[in-house]
Amino acid sequence: MNDPEAARPPPCLSVPNRQIHVDTPTRRDVSRSRDRRRRRPTYSRRPQEFYWLWIAATATYGVGDIVSTIAFLEYVPTIDEANPVVALALDSFGLGGLVVLKIAVYLIMVWISVTGAREGDGLLYYFPPVLLTLVGTYLTASNVRLLLLA
Repeated sequence: MNDPEAARPPPCLSVPNRQIHVDTPTRRDVSRSRDRRRRRPTYSRRPQEFYWLWIAATATYGVGDIVSTIAFLEYVPTIDEANPVVALALDSFGLGGLVVLKIAVYLIMVWISVTGAREGDGLLYYFPPVLLTLVGTYLTASNVRLLLLA
């Protein structure tokens, strides 16, 4: 029972003026860097990904929807544009108004995506091109379906 080893304090506490350093677990942010100035934007680190996301958005929203809308309006004149904003642009400026409106929306979405990449926000980086791709695919398919049924 009189074990001298059991009565002694642990070695690290018996040495005077010894500092004990405890590492705290590091917290990892999923989408944001703590020092955003040091990290390169996502589009710089993965340029191929950025280009392919926007190529898909351009092909579906930019080209597919514009071409199918123009074909639909030219070949089926009895049916009008259903979107009131697009109808206003078409009535006011013709087909050029449609193209300018699409380019404006596209540039705003690119700006949002680039801002998200610079801030390290994955949602703002991926959401705009994915949204435009999905919307463009739906609108193109809808216009082609209406063309085939007319």
